[in-house]
Amino acid sequence: MLASEIIKRPIITEKSMQLVEKQNQYTFVVDKRANKIQVRKAVEELFDVKVLNVNILNMKPKKKRVGRYEGFQGAIAKAIVTLQEGDNIEIFSS
Repeated sequence: MLASEIIKRPIITEKSMQLVEKQNQYTFVVDKRANKIQVRKAVEELFDVKVLNVNILNMKPKKKRVGRYEGFQGAIAKAIVTLQEGDNIEIFSS
């Protein structure tokens, strides 16, 4: 898999921004088939930073409803990546 296929998009929420500020941890939606080693190499290649640790969470699908129609939001895999002190990723800074 290519690095751009492994890292799908960043997750920018209040909680993820607190992780960036306090612990230098960045959160991404990643491909469900990717493992920690592949995520580490993809982040290092795409953003030119040094990764110390990778945690992957497999999120279950959530039940959603629009009017009388019900369905599911797809299952995703989230990766929380800890960077070396002094490194940062520009898309998270405002």
